Amino acid sequence: MRLIGEIFLGSARGDVAQFAPMQTSRKIALVTGAGSGIGRATAQGLLRAGYAVVLAGRRAEALEATVRESCAPAANALVVPTDISDVVAVRALFARTSETFGRLDVLFNNAGVNAPGVPFEELPLERWREVIDTNLTGAFLCAQEAFRLMKFQSPRGGRIINNGSISAHVPRPNSAAYTAAKHAITGLTKSVSLDGRAFDIACGQIDIGNADTPLASRMKKGVTQANGTIAIEPTIDVKHIVDAVLYMASLPLDANVPTITVMATQMPYVGRG
Repeated sequence: MRLIGEIFLGSARGDVAQFAPMQTSRKIALVTGAGSGIGRATAQGLLRAGYAVVLAGRRAEALEATVRESCAPAANALVVPTDISDVVAVRALFARTSETFGRLDVLFNNAGVNAPGVPFEELPLERWREVIDTNLTGAFLCAQEAFRLMKFQSPRGGRIINNGSISAHVPRPNSAAYTAAKHAITGLTKSVSLDGRAFDIACGQIDIGNADTPLASRMKKGVTQANGTIAIEPTIDVKHIVDAVLYMASLPLDANVPTITVMATQMPYVGRG
């Protein structure tokens, strides 16, 4: 375990560092899946906007690279390697957040995995479970721990933003596990939004279509369409996603964005492709 600046960076498992919560007037955000793609770009955007950011993900090296590349003061970042499908690890992540900063203002529930694009009847049960455990159960566990912090902290309340995806609305071929998980995220978003009303906890969802990240690089080579053909799909700069998350995060708690879709204008989503 080690310190960078004034903030502890270490594993979500193992010994817990002993120190007093940092006194700060900054807003505190937590981003899951912060080691790559949309999570990395959003964590960096939040850091550059002046947030103190807790970065969660499975690979410590990738999380630390996110912080370095942001050029933000290291004292604004808390790196906590975490497997969000592990309830013990998630509880440790939020305990460390509370111990370090004393509160949480924004959770960006972003981490996710996918399964191979195989015919429905060939999808292995273990791959189904991996996707559901990370994309749905992991988001539930993080939202639940955030809810517990936000409900009782002072000032009370906070904001939870779930990464839904275009797949929360329509599937791609051979994507049963990912599509089912993202449809379920929409239900989770609505439930948290309703249950959080009495405690000033706002919950919204961002549905993203073809952000230009390594995960979406296959779009430029061609992906299977609903009619079985292979087509190249347009992508958009990930900064547009970051801007949308920052907007949602910036709202006062008496205002909420239940859902927002940010997508490449010409991707085959609206209509029949």
